[in-house]
Amino acid sequence: MNKSTKMLTRAGVIAALYVALTFVTLPVASGAIQFRPGEALTVLPLLFAESVPAVFFGCLIANLITGTAVQDIVFGSLVTLLAAACTYLCGKTLKNKWTKALVGGIFPVVFNAFFLPLIWLWAYGALEFAYIVQAAFLLLSQGAAVYALGVPLYFSLRKAQEKYPAVFGTQVSGKTAKKQKI
Repeated sequence: MNKSTKMLTRAGVIAALYVALTFVTLPVASGAIQFRPGEALTVLPLLFAESVPAVFFGCLIANLITGTAVQDIVFGSLVTLLAAACTYLCGKTLKNKWTKALVGGIFPVVFNAFFLPLIWLWAYGALEFAYIVQAAFLLLSQGAAVYALGVPLYFSLRKAQEKYPAVFGTQVSGKTAKKQKI
């Protein structure tokens, strides 16, 4: 399998996982107080460039499924894209794996916490909760998804990259992965 096919396949799986994880947690995956386990996937740009558009499209489709307002579908998904791009750049810039995980996770947590309540105010008018309360809930729920679920996922996949470079076809720790036939 060539590199572009692997990347496209991986992007499709990431987007589908985001949607599936949102769908199975639908009662709490949308609304003023929400928790999306799929947000754990927002750390994947630290490892895979193709996960930047993947989490964007996964979020876009998930927002369509949850029946949110057009502003939330479009701009909420764009917030995810911006956070993913910043996480990717963090992964390219920082060298220490722990620093990458801790700093890279900040973008999806903070961007969602501060921008989503503004988008919701625009889309829905009066908020059920004050902006600061919604931002606080999002900081907590995003932080849980990213740091409790996403960071362990990051370290697991990073270890798998080192152990199975032919499967991932990527660079790990500055060493070029050997091309192997599976």
